[in-house]
Amino acid sequence: MEQIHVIGGGLAGLTAAITAAESGARVTLHEGHRTLGGRARTTDGPHRANEGPHALYRRGPHWTWLARRDLLGPVVSVPPLEGLRFRFRRDGAARRVPPVALLRLARRSARTAPVDADFRSWATGQIGEEGARAAANFAATALFHHDPGALSARFVQERFRRLASLPPEARYPAGGWARLIERMAAHARGLGVAVETGARVDTRRLGELARTGPVVVATSLDSARALLADASLTGESGRTVLVDLALRTRRGDAFVVSDLDAPGWLERFTAQDPGLAPAGEQLLQGQFPIGPDARRAEGAARAEDLLDLGFPCWRERTTWRVEALADGRTGAVDRPGATWRDRPSVVRGDGVFLAGDQVAAPGLLSEVSFTSGLEAAMLAVKAAGRRSGSGVDLNRT
Repeated sequence: MEQIHVIGGGLAGLTAAITAAESGARVTLHEGHRTLGGRARTTDGPHRANEGPHALYRRGPHWTWLARRDLLGPVVSVPPLEGLRFRFRRDGAARRVPPVALLRLARRSARTAPVDADFRSWATGQIGEEGARAAANFAATALFHHDPGALSARFVQERFRRLASLPPEARYPAGGWARLIERMAAHARGLGVAVETGARVDTRRLGELARTGPVVVATSLDSARALLADASLTGESGRTVLVDLALRTRRGDAFVVSDLDAPGWLERFTAQDPGLAPAGEQLLQGQFPIGPDARRAEGAARAEDLLDLGFPCWRERTTWRVEALADGRTGAVDRPGATWRDRPSVVRGDGVFLAGDQVAAPGLLSEVSFTSGLEAAMLAVKAAGRRSGSGVDLNRT
């Protein structure tokens, strides 16, 4: 069988490389950075922060896939007592329980929400205007978008229900997402995948690789557009301020503060994984979506509003703080009338396939990267088999 090349060593790229190698293909993974991971990277110690608040969801497609290959590793969930420290910002004050309207909406199946209506209008008809606004802001946790109510009702409701599910779906790779990436990379190498880091691929190099076999481009959509010189590779994503900080430990701090007055989320990740910060400190991560013309300072100010509500005297206790702006790299969002099928196709022609979190594949957040990586790899294996005239065993995936 011919060589298959995977460009990009994040979750999508590693999924594609493993899938192709399991089918018997010869695979080379090319990663432009010195380290693998993409948006699943974790900072080096002593404070181990992911690139924004991340979680694995038990009902997602990659949970079973990872578990079957013994790649999940240790995962942690929120201790029950920490769940009692969940706070909701509503009308400027911290509340211990969500509005009843949110609980009512959480029982509505996503199938009852129309694709061609915006979430705000549909949810207003279900639970009233105030409840709809709170639900949209709560759902922003899985959207990274400054105006969730303007997005497709079906798209938002699917994510809202999974966020609000009880017991919670969320699980966290112990030690941060980098640990999961390390296990996937080791598994890929064990299957014979040649992993090249610091190997940036440009358009000329892409042409050279494509002559030797199919190529899976598993990069951000912006990078793929430039690499493939394909102006059609566009899609809407979020724009959000990421705020990470460490505080000296204090009993009684909140676990999560969810902003129902505006899109925003702040979570104490050492509640479930104390090893993410030095002894005596706790690690917080938050994300605060802002509009296309807003400045980063706006998101940082909203973060401080939540810190004031859930973490008394946080300024005096801060030992480390980092802020960043994630612009257009937080996953796909769907406007009314659109679904995941309307995003850029995995198949790009001439033996080139696309994977990533803004590609035409279903799922929540990182699940889109996984699903598209899996599909791209299987299609690349078929294409390689046709070019070499050999059979392929897709059942091995």
